[in-house]
Amino acid sequence: MALNSLGFDKSPADTRVVVAMSGGVDSSVVACLLKRQGYDVVGMTLQLYDHGAAVHRKGACCAGQDIHDARRVSEQMGFPHYVLDYEQRFREQVIDPFAAAYIQGETPIPCVACNQTVKFSDLLTTARELGADCLATGHYIVSRDGPADAGGAVHRQLFRPADSDKDQSYFLFATTQEQLDFLRFPLGEVPKSETRRLAEEMELSVAAKSDSQDICFVPKGKYSDIIAKLKPEAGEPGDIVHVDGRVLGRHEGIIHYTVGQRRGIGVATGDPLYVIGLDSGSATVTVGPREALATRRLVLRDVNWLGDGAFYELDEQGVDLFVRIRSTRPPCPATLRIADGEVEIELAESEDGISPGQACVFYATAEPRTRVLGGGWIKRTERDASAIAAATSALPEPAGT
Repeated sequence: MALNSLGFDKSPADTRVVVAMSGGVDSSVVACLLKRQGYDVVGMTLQLYDHGAAVHRKGACCAGQDIHDARRVSEQMGFPHYVLDYEQRFREQVIDPFAAAYIQGETPIPCVACNQTVKFSDLLTTARELGADCLATGHYIVSRDGPADAGGAVHRQLFRPADSDKDQSYFLFATTQEQLDFLRFPLGEVPKSETRRLAEEMELSVAAKSDSQDICFVPKGKYSDIIAKLKPEAGEPGDIVHVDGRVLGRHEGIIHYTVGQRRGIGVATGDPLYVIGLDSGSATVTVGPREALATRRLVLRDVNWLGDGAFYELDEQGVDLFVRIRSTRPPCPATLRIADGEVEIELAESEDGISPGQACVFYATAEPRTRVLGGGWIKRTERDASAIAAATSALPEPAGT
């Protein structure tokens, strides 16, 4: 028998697919397309947090309205739908680590942690327990079978999607090989405009629904507010110090600052100032000119390798690849090395505003549909010393606070 559209050698009717339904248009279209193709579809929506003020906020995901929308779509298309209460897991695996990292001066990405733990670990386990052949999501990314390995096993590989504007590979780098083999992404080859058209064609109630944009548990889009609520003791005041060592003023807590921040710093020197670094130990905010943000070298932790071969057997001279430090930037050339037990990334050209806690995602090339090779979390950065020296060589005196 030929493989079906999800890559299984059996009929769609004999293939059970659990679809992670957020209540948005993308995952709704995935569930309905698979149902229309004859698959045994089961929709699942995760209740992740106490909805409170965020329930009806435009741009928020996973809220109460989203659960209602997912249920309406499943009823319309005639497949079962379940809501799983994952609030406690979400708090322990996503919200609490996010708060802890933020207090330490990092710039965490909770959406990656959510995919890594709650969605692709806990939900995937539940899907297996229901006898599912795979777990499908509405992410814009491509997975397909790679060549057989030396033992004859075939594993799936990850690639950037057809629609570069909706590329979500940056948020999925931590997907393990075992998870990837069980996951399916039916929208990887579909432009977003086509997804909208399909939703309208099927007359889905969510066809015109706005895409989620903000972090679901930050009701007003302001990180410091949620941190102050979760960790009231986190607002320890400290000094605002220039990169040349001058103390320029005081602040009310590093949780109000992020690396690369330009506005709202609270001090002035006559020239533009940016947040260069945050030290949670001394509660120090370091500021300086934009040139001082330049970074060439990163040290990573918790690397997830999806490329060929064993990660720690890579060439000692380094591997040339491409990396993304932010989801909104294109991949840039870099060299990956393993030295003294640490994973290092040397960028071909300096980038501004890189902070510990961010993700560094690996790609084979800079092309739109290139293979995703994994990635890691930034443990620490090393600023470009020459850029800092040049930026601080001739500075005016502070103009006041």
